[in-house]
Amino acid sequence: MVTIGIDAHKRTHTLVAVDEQGRELAQTTTGTTSRDHLALLEWAERLGVEREWAVEDCRHLSRRLERDLLGAGEHLRRVPPKLMAEARNGARTYGKSDPIDALAVARAALREPDLPVARLDGEEREIRLLVDHRDDLVQERTRVICRLRWHLHELDPAIEPRRQALSTNAALDRLETHLAAVSGTIARIARDLVARCRQLTITIRELERELAVRTATLVPALLQVPGCGVLTAAKIVAETADIRRFRSDNAYARHNGTAPVPVWSSGAPRHRLSRSGNRQLNAALHRIAITQARVHPAARTMLERLQSAGKSRREAIRILKRRLSDVVYRTLLTDAN
Repeated sequence: MVTIGIDAHKRTHTLVAVDEQGRELAQTTTGTTSRDHLALLEWAERLGVEREWAVEDCRHLSRRLERDLLGAGEHLRRVPPKLMAEARNGARTYGKSDPIDALAVARAALREPDLPVARLDGEEREIRLLVDHRDDLVQERTRVICRLRWHLHELDPAIEPRRQALSTNAALDRLETHLAAVSGTIARIARDLVARCRQLTITIRELERELAVRTATLVPALLQVPGCGVLTAAKIVAETADIRRFRSDNAYARHNGTAPVPVWSSGAPRHRLSRSGNRQLNAALHRIAITQARVHPAARTMLERLQSAGKSRREAIRILKRRLSDVVYRTLLTDAN
């Protein structure tokens, strides 16, 4: 078995093939087009043995390569960048280069047999694009609103829209009516910002309606989890990217950062909060936990029991998030089957 490590970049990909002991067999550098990827397959065929591919998990650079290799029936695994650092530190070479990084990818894949397997993009990828696009538009609208508030303050300090009011059509209508009677450059800029804010709000709401339809079709069971709304469900689907790539609920908890980290020795068990994992996914689980802590009877009973046993409120919420990770894992499996 030969493992081929890939260091992916925008213009070039560097590949290093190693044997089962991690010894380098061959290396090459190629371009990033589908024609170049076909040449890579021919290069790999000349090795004349069974093979698997390992690529650094940076999908904005490696997505076309992954799609072409998977379409050709190849087996591909994704290596988290932090594992590459460990492989480089344990090697006898010094410095950093594309061949050194590709060798580190291959050796990390050899050392960690349970790495996630790459799959062809599906509906989850489409939801990820829509969720990220909506997040970008919300951030842009926030910047527009901040600039608009400063211009309104300069025009008239008495104009002070309520917090989050500028994302509603009624507030924007009132503001447009007021600015129509004001002349000057500042008022003109303010009117332009109001129009931009209105257009962003329309686009954001259209995306939310589309996400509602897509999530209801793809993960209906997930939407039934108390505290999990459309946007939270869409974020979970987007960041999970096919639940079947995780071998267990514990692996999923490790991925989303809800699995506690052991920090004890000498027979005194103790754990601390994990600050690793996918933070976007962790934040989505946190929103569900906070909502359930407020309105879900079973979650409130559990939190009260934990706090009565001496846990702080924060510790109890962390335990609830860990339980929710298992619930989400089982629910996504149900929706995937």
